[in-house]
Amino acid sequence: MRFTGVNHLAMATGDMDATIRYWRDLLGMRLVAGLGHPGYRHYFFELTDSDMIAFFEWPGVTPGPDKDHGAPVRGPFTFDHISFGVEADEDLWTLRDRLDAAGFWVSEVVDHGFIHSIYSFDPNNIAVEFSAPVSGVNLRAHPVMADSAPTARAAEGPEPRPGAWPSPGRPTPPEDRRVYPGEGLRLVGQEPEDDGSGPRHV
Repeated sequence: MRFTGVNHLAMATGDMDATIRYWRDLLGMRLVAGLGHPGYRHYFFELTDSDMIAFFEWPGVTPGPDKDHGAPVRGPFTFDHISFGVEADEDLWTLRDRLDAAGFWVSEVVDHGFIHSIYSFDPNNIAVEFSAPVSGVNLRAHPVMADSAPTARAAEGPEPRPGAWPSPGRPTPPEDRRVYPGEGLRLVGQEPEDDGSGPRHV
């Protein structure tokens, strides 16, 4: 098995129009799909041929609290920021000028050794980063562990370790492999039928 990328990262907003203006009109990501009914929307923006970022619109959602990228926090927390790859430094300067002209705060270009990055926030206060590769540095081909005190598991190396988790007792037999209807069927002209037998997610 090989993963092909992030199919979509699902975020949330209380203002879909402001979100569309930012992600589609400012950053240039096509709005390729939309689901919705009163009180609910789920829109998808194209990042690459295989990756998308999506937003739910829920009434009452407000922008997240102010927090700089990578700043430590305490208590319940799951998401810090998302970094989007671009091809070259020239793209970073284009994005930086575009964000600045639109009135969004944007950082200077930062050299991280393996990438150059700029940082900003979308209208929902989602922390975003844009990163360009540094020529001659390929961490995928040559992984590096620069932690001075890596955890025990990290010290084992970059490759998955067979046997670290229990293997399935047996694969799910074909007769038990059921695909349940989801809201996304509306995008292909089908109406999902809710028979109460399983979950419906997008």
